[in-house]
Amino acid sequence: MKQLDWHWQLFAHDTLFMLGFTARQPASTGHAIHSGAIVIALLAALLLAVSTISAAAQPDRWRSEGWTTDFSKSTIDFATVMSGGPPKDGIPPIDDPVFLPVTEASGLDDKEPVMSVVINGAARAYPLRIMIWHEIVNDTLAGQPISVTYCPLCNAAIVFGRTVEGAVTSFGTTGKLRNSDLVMYDRETESWWQQFTGEAITGSRTGTKLEVIPSRLESWQVFSTRHPDGEVLAPNNAGLRDYGRNPYAGYDSSSVPFLYRGAMPEGIAPLSYVVVVREASEPLAVSLDKLRRDNAVTLDGFEFTWVPGVRSALDTSSIAQGREIGSVTVTRDGVDVAHELTFAFVIGAFLPQTVIVQ
Repeated sequence: MKQLDWHWQLFAHDTLFMLGFTARQPASTGHAIHSGAIVIALLAALLLAVSTISAAAQPDRWRSEGWTTDFSKSTIDFATVMSGGPPKDGIPPIDDPVFLPVTEASGLDDKEPVMSVVINGAARAYPLRIMIWHEIVNDTLAGQPISVTYCPLCNAAIVFGRTVEGAVTSFGTTGKLRNSDLVMYDRETESWWQQFTGEAITGSRTGTKLEVIPSRLESWQVFSTRHPDGEVLAPNNAGLRDYGRNPYAGYDSSSVPFLYRGAMPEGIAPLSYVVVVREASEPLAVSLDKLRRDNAVTLDGFEFTWVPGVRSALDTSSIAQGREIGSVTVTRDGVDVAHELTFAFVIGAFLPQTVIVQ
């Protein structure tokens, strides 16, 4: 049963990645997105059924995969961890990132989304067309070791400091998911970390939290205008992946999240975009729809501002043709604040007491 479970999940993962191919066929964009969303929903139901049969995602099984993690330490129910299909580092992180000056970059649509990070005046952009295939970039910016992370299934783009307990570490992908969110691991202790929370959930570093570095999801045009002397991540090997293609075509138009077995939010679609700030006394969450209507919202001294001109990376098979959803900046006293543009179901899964302002 364990072997069958693995092959079914691997099959489903590969099928999901083929959705981009399906969406490129001669059909209308709307039909392609609708078809992709239907397949994602069917695969989600299939995998949840399989995982229910073998909820035995147990440490013994993971050890047989080669993990040296200290599973005796944990803050989670191991049954909530699922295989996403790929093995350890099957989604390969980038450990030796290559950058180009903004003035030399080409091939990016003006409205394509990029993660932007600025530290001590040094600015870099990490296009989602690359992040969607690698999920983690271990980098050093202005002398500070950072990990730039992106979980497509949660649309969670988060940058962490990668100095843990005084030592620089690097992160990889476990191939596991929890609440549909990327589970990372550190290379020194093989502790597992929840990407959305930045907390070690099992292993010798259980309970340790990573420092979150403020970043933005913005358009390539806005970044290159704001930082003409900045740099942009380029593929180490342009032929390694189909960069620019979204392998999750139609995902943010789906009715259900992929590989998620938790409760669905009430009063809002699970895959509605929501902006969350966790630096407040209590986490704050505002729906993107409200921000689009009002352009700006102030909560507890935090200014949420929406601007148009940024595409979804999870819409059409071509990221450069995705529908525009805009982007959000969050500031307090004029200073950027760490925030995430994620989905409503993610708030319910990880911040269940937080009310989404709509």
